[in-house]
Amino acid sequence: MTTHSTLLAALATVIDPELRRPITDLGMVESVQVEENGRARAVIRLTVAGCPLRETITADVTAALSALAGVAGVDVELTVMTPEQRAQLKERLKGGAAERGIPFNAEGSLTRVYAVASGKGGVGKSSVTVNLACSLAARGLRVGIVDADIYGFSVPGLMGITQAPTRVDEMILPPVAHGVKVISIGMFVAGNQPVAWRGPMLHRALEQFLSDVYFGDLDVLLLDLPPGTGDVAISVAQLLPKAEILVVTTPQAAAADVAERAGAIAVQTGQKVAGVIENMSFLTLPDGSTMELFGSGGGTLLAQRLTRTVNAPVQLLGQIPLDVALREGGDAGMPIVLADPGSAAAKALAGIAEALAQRPRGLAGMKLGVTPV
Repeated sequence: MTTHSTLLAALATVIDPELRRPITDLGMVESVQVEENGRARAVIRLTVAGCPLRETITADVTAALSALAGVAGVDVELTVMTPEQRAQLKERLKGGAAERGIPFNAEGSLTRVYAVASGKGGVGKSSVTVNLACSLAARGLRVGIVDADIYGFSVPGLMGITQAPTRVDEMILPPVAHGVKVISIGMFVAGNQPVAWRGPMLHRALEQFLSDVYFGDLDVLLLDLPPGTGDVAISVAQLLPKAEILVVTTPQAAAADVAERAGAIAVQTGQKVAGVIENMSFLTLPDGSTMELFGSGGGTLLAQRLTRTVNAPVQLLGQIPLDVALREGGDAGMPIVLADPGSAAAKALAGIAEALAQRPRGLAGMKLGVTPV
């Protein structure tokens, strides 16, 4: 006979698609049993009545229980958590921390935060961000993206996300695409309406993304910043003082001049510059030769200048060639590192992601709370 513990063990393999935790750990299993006719019946509590992934959860529960020997069929009933059960869920997710704040600033946080910046628009900063995120996630890391480009948000489209975030009272659950948790103001705007906000509203929106959105324990958080050194760049420095800056530029010397300002802000904010990424480095022609449409050397020049400016080594992490597939992947919501991993652009992006992935979540400087006896 199939025991109750066997049924629960099967349901423990069902991962909530938004919270990325087993449904048994989240208090979502109200009851499960095998009836006399051999059919398994499970009652599953959804976090909210309008859960957009209710069909996914139903299908996953059905598949998990159907795989057990002696189960002739599966019936899944969906209910909704009571306010008390939701409160218990939030407490469980927050680890008992009742205070509202930015978890990435907590003393015990090991999440590496990278703010992807550029001096001006049009250098492919958002495409670089989503491809790095997907490449890191493909390596097994837990990754999140905050689309901090409030006016020019593009990350949802580049990731193929059309789903709105789920709200559990004041907690926001970010949609997941390609293994990456994503939040963007574009998920809260109807159609293609513009966002016309002044500086304080931008700061408040970014603060809410970082404090109210439940990302869980991430290995890496990437922020897609707007171009330049305006309100959002300053807010990131205030809200995430440990964030490191990744500067994206093109090979053109004039572009490197502008991008230098985006990295040099680290001197004023006390942040580190994690490195420079050169995009649109060259175009490979049908005969195998390359054409440098936007010149050459901009990334190397920028890394050298920032090394002097911030008085610390700044490396050129990689050079990404022009590739039609990179643009096509963005239009289709399928980043090139997943759609065409063998392409030159995907390999360059994967190399940069590998360099970032090799930087472990360190314990340096943290107090372990150990005292001699």
